[in-house]
Amino acid sequence: MRRPARSFVLPLLVLVTLALAGCAGGGRSPAGNGDGSAVPDAGDGDASGVGETADELRIVVDAGEGAAPQTWTLNCDGAAEGSHPRAAEACAHLAGMTDPFAPLPADRMCTEQYGGPQTAHLTGQWRGEPVDLELSRVDGCHISQWDSFGPVLPVPVGVDAQT
Repeated sequence: MRRPARSFVLPLLVLVTLALAGCAGGGRSPAGNGDGSAVPDAGDGDASGVGETADELRIVVDAGEGAAPQTWTLNCDGAAEGSHPRAAEACAHLAGMTDPFAPLPADRMCTEQYGGPQTAHLTGQWRGEPVDLELSRVDGCHISQWDSFGPVLPVPVGVDAQT
């Protein structure tokens, strides 16, 4: 008499269990993020001079007038600190924003208007996530994104800047 297929069930169950156990780790290692790239050590600084605490930024603004860009640091991890001229106001403003450093949607439709030559580059960490955002005023979407930062970008722009 031939044995039933049950003899294959146990080895098959073991293989499936091992395969699922391998997937449960998501391919992450203690120093990785699952996609093969390393997760930076939170204690390391970077070349910008800004450490990687939970809420620390480096803000570089070019007013577009040919002068050297202005650079500020902003640390909102605890008391507002840094070289930013309105640090407390900027930190409070950022804290009230849902996702301040989200990129503009790729499928956006923007008005064709020019808001000025100003550019800004924000780098560092916010809420434990890396920040690397470039801002400009080249169309309606970018102007709106710039304006949403309010006191974070303490450079006069637009009509008010000329008065």
